[in-house]
Amino acid sequence: MRNDIERVLIDEASIRNRLDEMVSEMDRDFPEGPIVVVILLKGALVFASDLLRRMERPLEIECLNVASYHGGTESSGTVDFLDRHFPEVRGRHVLLLDDILDTGRTLHAVANRLREEGAAKVLTAVLLAKNKSRAEAISADYTGFEIDDEFVVGYGLDYRGRYRNLPYVGILKAGVIG
Repeated sequence: MRNDIERVLIDEASIRNRLDEMVSEMDRDFPEGPIVVVILLKGALVFASDLLRRMERPLEIECLNVASYHGGTESSGTVDFLDRHFPEVRGRHVLLLDDILDTGRTLHAVANRLREEGAAKVLTAVLLAKNKSRAEAISADYTGFEIDDEFVVGYGLDYRGRYRNLPYVGILKAGVIG
């Protein structure tokens, strides 16, 4: 897999340092006490596990399976909720975690749904935010790194189900995507 990487965009040490900073920011913004963390699968799983181990507060962890890329390198334009169950968030403080903010459709759709379900507060965090115009007017409350509009893999992000377990964020070689 590592031979498929053209270059490392964000190394492991930089990710670790930024996660520490993000947790400090979150501790400042959320009131004391428990929060519900909603992780968007599968992409945010690695980011979420490393981030949440740094948090020293009671957490209720929920996962939502949503899809917008459907195996390609660009968003399909629709967000599909793949689970029948939706987390119980009424009156609760919620932290929504996603891997990457690209078009904004996924983060926008899920954050709106959490608010519709009665969440007292919804704050969003992404590992990566692409520096580009978005289909939805949304920005994350917490962003690990801003990147150019490139297709990236690693640290939870995949191409056709592969590369999620790389410990860094990288750019695939041109011949790998096809």
